[in-house]
Amino acid sequence: QAGPNDLQTKADRLVQMSICASLARKFPKLTIIGEEELPTDDVTEDLIEDGHCEEILKKPCPAQYTGIKEEELVIWVDPLDGTKEYTEGLLDHVTVLIGIAYGGKAIAGVINQPYYNYEAGANAVLGRTIWGVLGMGAFGFQLTEAPAGKHIIVTTRSHSSALVNECITALNPDHVIRVGGAGNKIIQLIEGKASAYVFASPGCKKWDTCAPEAILHAVGGKITDICGNSFQYNKEVKHMNSAGVLATLRNYDYYASRIPNTVKESLVP
Repeated sequence: QAGPNDLQTKADRLVQMSICASLARKFPKLTIIGEEELPTDDVTEDLIEDGHCEEILKKPCPAQYTGIKEEELVIWVDPLDGTKEYTEGLLDHVTVLIGIAYGGKAIAGVINQPYYNYEAGANAVLGRTIWGVLGMGAFGFQLTEAPAGKHIIVTTRSHSSALVNECITALNPDHVIRVGGAGNKIIQLIEGKASAYVFASPGCKKWDTCAPEAILHAVGGKITDICGNSFQYNKEVKHMNSAGVLATLRNYDYYASRIPNTVKESLVP
């Protein structure tokens, strides 16, 4: 029985089955951690994706990763980030997140926006894939910085609280954008629609931040918890980002320095 804040749709389960089974078949030594608890067997063949992208494979692997063994990688999968928004028809908030971690650090990620352009008319190309690797860069979007001198905060749409709002107020923003999905919020940063992503609350999980972190870091941004600690993504780590999220494409120190101590003390990593 799922409550309104724990919505799990058939789409979540099918997408995760497809991603995890497809990866496991091709790379059997990977550790794959997904949001949904699913049986690993009996995945129908129509859910298996066995193709690959020639365009991506033409790019050289960054030198620091050429010696990595398959079994050293941990894949964090959020099959449908922004589930609540998905069930409400806010389809542009929805992303599929696949993050790749090595040595506890996010090193590569994919953010797929399956409904990108869904309101742009019948002839628009639906969906896009943003991806990035540390040392290589990030692709599939136009990197844009937020307007200089403006403090535009992107935050949660459906998980607000007194603490979340206290933290945002302390930053004295010019504008606050409330949208669903961690992947979607990072897209707001890298496309210049927001200058900081601030979420002073537990609730966000490792599969929400791994892929977005890799993409943000690949273009020179920064993401930590509210207290300034970096996230760890080794397979033994707890799944909850219990001290929230602070992320920026630029000017991280400006926002970090303005987080009130009362907020930090309320959020224990």
